[in-house]
Order: sequence, then C-alpha cells, then structure tokens
Amino acid sequence: MAASAQESQWYLRDKTDNSAGISVERAYRELLKNRKPTPVLVAVIDGGIDTTHEDLRRVLWVNPKEIAGNGKDDDKNGYVDDVHGWNFIGGKDGRNVSYETAEVTRLYAQLKPKYDGKSRASLKPAEQKEYDLYVKTKAEVEKNQAQYKAQYQGISQFYEQYSTAVTTLKKALNVTKLDTTTLSKVSDTITNAALKRPVVGILRLLRQQGAADADAVTAELEKANEQLKARAEYNYNPDFDSRAIVGDNPNDLKERNYGNADIMGPRADHGTHVAGIIGADRTNTLGIMGIADAVQIMGVRAVPDGDERDKDVANAIRYAVDNGAQIINMSFGKDYSPQREVVEEAERYALSKGVLLVHAAGNDGKDIDTAANYPSPRFLDGKEIPNVITVGASAEPNTNDLIASFSNYGKQTVDVFAPGKDIYSTVPGSKYENNSGTSMASPVVAGVAAVLKSYFPKLTYADLKRIIMQSATPYSTKVRKPETSDSVDFASLSKTGGIVNLYEAVKLAMAQEAGSGTKGK
Repeated sequence: MAASAQESQWYLRDKTDNSAGISVERAYRELLKNRKPTPVLVAVIDGGIDTTHEDLRRVLWVNPKEIAGNGKDDDKNGYVDDVHGWNFIGGKDGRNVSYETAEVTRLYAQLKPKYDGKSRASLKPAEQKEYDLYVKTKAEVEKNQAQYKAQYQGISQFYEQYSTAVTTLKKALNVTKLDTTTLSKVSDTITNAALKRPVVGILRLLRQQGAADADAVTAELEKANEQLKARAEYNYNPDFDSRAIVGDNPNDLKERNYGNADIMGPRADHGTHVAGIIGADRTNTLGIMGIADAVQIMGVRAVPDGDERDKDVANAIRYAVDNGAQIINMSFGKDYSPQREVVEEAERYALSKGVLLVHAAGNDGKDIDTAANYPSPRFLDGKEIPNVITVGASAEPNTNDLIASFSNYGKQTVDVFAPGKDIYSTVPGSKYENNSGTSMASPVVAGVAAVLKSYFPKLTYADLKRIIMQSATPYSTKVRKPETSDSVDFASLSKTGGIVNLYEAVKLAMAQEAGSGTKGK
C-alpha cells in the first residue's frame, strides 16, 4: 500500500484502541494473499462517475455485448451504447438533468391546483387526508425555500467580501498563497491599519477552520454557495421543472427505455467519490486504494442534485440486476416516496436474482426507527427486506465522536456502521478529496461485500449480509447522540452495535467455507 494512501485513508488501517479502522490492508496481507479472486460486478446508482479518472478507468465495467458509439442497441437490452452503464436522468438528445426539485416540492406542486384556497371543513372525508398532506408539504417547502434563500444571500455576501480581501492582500503582500505562517508573520509587523484588519480576520478564520490556506477556505465557500443556491432556486422551488430534458412521461411507472448512455453527466463529484471507495485501482501507484481488488464498477445515473424519482430508482435497480450486478450501492435517500410500490417491486426483483442492496442511512442526524427515510428497509407490509443493508456513518476516533454527528441511526433499522467522516477518495478530473456522509459509509460496506463475494464466490446475498453484520466490531463507547447530543452507548444506535471490519468478515467467511467443505478459487 502506498505511503500516501496509508496516510490519507485512515479507514483502511487496522482498528486500534483509539482508531476505528476496518482492517482492510491486514485482511489482504494476512488472510487473502494466497487466494485468487473472481471479478465481481458492483453497480453504483448515483449522480454520475468520471469515466476518465486515472484511478477508475481500469475498473469500469464494460458491456461485452455493446459496440461503443455506433448508435445501436447491439445487445438488444433496450439501451443504446450502454458501454459502462446507463443514465436515467438524461435525454436522447444528449442533455442531462443537473438540478431537480425535492420530493416534497413535487408533492406540493401536484396538490396545489386541487387544494389551494380551500378549507379542510369544505372537503369530503376522503379528500381530507390528501388536503392534510398539501398543508404539510406547503409549509415545509415555503419554510425551506425562505431559509435557504436567506442563507444563500448571507454566504454570497460573505464570499464576495472574503474573496476581495484575499485578492487585495495577495497583491499588497506580493504573495501567491496566504497560509497561517505568512499571515502570522505579517500580523506581528504590519502597521497599515487598512491591511491589518483583513490579515487578522483571515488568520483567525484559517485557524478556526483548520484550513491550510486562504484558497482552501475559498473552495469551501464556493461549494457551500453552490449548494445553498441549488436548494433555494431549484430544490424548493415549486415552479422549477427539469424533467422535460428527459422526455419521458414521469407518471408512467412502467416506462423503462428512456435516458442516454452518458454515465458521467454534469455533476459527477458524488458518484466518482463513491466509486473510488469501493474499487479505485489497487494495482497502480496513483491516488488511493479501493477496498475491493477484483471489482468492476457499473455506473447507473439516477440521482440529481435534489431528490431522485422513485421511477428512476426502480429502473436503475432493474437495469443493474439485468446486466449482471451482484451488489448495488445506493448512496441516496429522501423523506417522501409517493411511488414507493414501484421501488419495492424492483427490490423484490433484485431479491429474486440474489442481488445485495447496500443503502446509506441518511444525513439528518435522526432516528429512522421513527422518522421516514426512503428507500425503506421494510416493505409496505412491514416485513424486513432481506437483501438490503442499511449503513450509518462512523468517524475515526474511538471517543464520544465515534458516530458522525450528521448520521441517521436506529436500533431496529440501521444494520451496521462504517467509516463515513473525512473519507479520502476520487473526484472528477483525476483528483482526490475528503468527503463525509453516510454516502461514504455505504460504499465502504459495498466494498467489503465485494471482497467477500470475489474471494468466496459461493456466498449468497444472505451470507454476505449475515457475515458483515456478525463480524462487525462491537463498540460500547459513550457517544454524543445526533440531534440531542445526549450521551448514549454506541451499541444502542444500530442492530449490531458495531462497525464493519473486513478482517473479521474474511475470517468468518473462511470458517463457513471450511465448515461446508468447499474452497473458493
């Protein structure tokens, strides 16, 4: 393992009393070195993957029956030129959806023409439940839009002031970089009052943020600015509609052959990061090491900046299953699911084909035993979906910060935790950066599942789920509960009370193999 990867990818290291790593390198070094893996296909349903990334190019799935760029559906699967996967949020003319509304916004826009200006008392009993939903969604949309507009205006103003100050200081001091060392020296000697104030202010901000230099803060401000703008102008704007780009009938839930072959799309940061965690090339000396060393990554684009549509999620699952995916990573989620039944049909289809679905628990810091979070790990009838693993996010230190402060949790609903804070992985342009979220924890588990399936190919989806859960390292560390910050036992926040561990999972798989009298290749 390259030294740079060892330093930047804490989650691959062995667990210690102080660090909750998942023992990836130890598993390869001690348990798997004399075994030959069988390639495993993992689908990443997400917002897009950079197919040109230096650390992903070699591990991308290539559809063996499709001829690239000939404009024909060579394998007759209904999707033209699907060489690396498919994009369900793109149009046949090559355009792509970038931003999308939240599901609550779509519900509100749908109900508004029917109930705007009406009172509950004037309605028939059969309509009152739907009216209540209208009132609830209206309040939520208007509150969120106002909140994000105010935040966007505030941060935009600060960003402009900060950027101006940084540019002015660089010019005045004749430097290209403003780091803490430079600013500390200047703050002690500068006499110009007009310059001293921004020097002191920027230095204080860098120290508060733990940032290397002023440009790093600029990048974070740009990202926050873009996110807040998207929420204010697109996600919670009932007048915004990007679906015309796709050209389908959004209400026709049986429609499947729409979209295009561009699995990268315009906003591939999230999906590229997720793909790298699972399977970034372990044979080169570049960037990072993915968890799985014998994996092929299929990209299925279905998640825009905003809430994914149930129809697209269902079709993405079906596409992945039909084209051979054995594991599907789903780093997305939302609070409403109006066409939940079509997603469940696709999950049942995946179940019938023995495909494991790994799903992020969500980043609202809430208890999803009681709060809505979709796709749900339970069917509408209340029965548990057996081929779904729901994953919460943990952090590195075995302290009261062991659970990531944003992570959803649930003793009955979240199966296991995995590293999801400060995860270093691939981003577009053959670059790398840290990101945090249960979106990062889910592919850690998908990567572990891929290792198990590749080295022990006889394992079923049920075996994979059971082994991952049974081998999780239990923690009884007192942690700050998300939302309330109450001190609770980490073990109380999921079914297993533990964090996934590849070394222990491989040991369990080996024990099962020995007990059955079979040996993997």
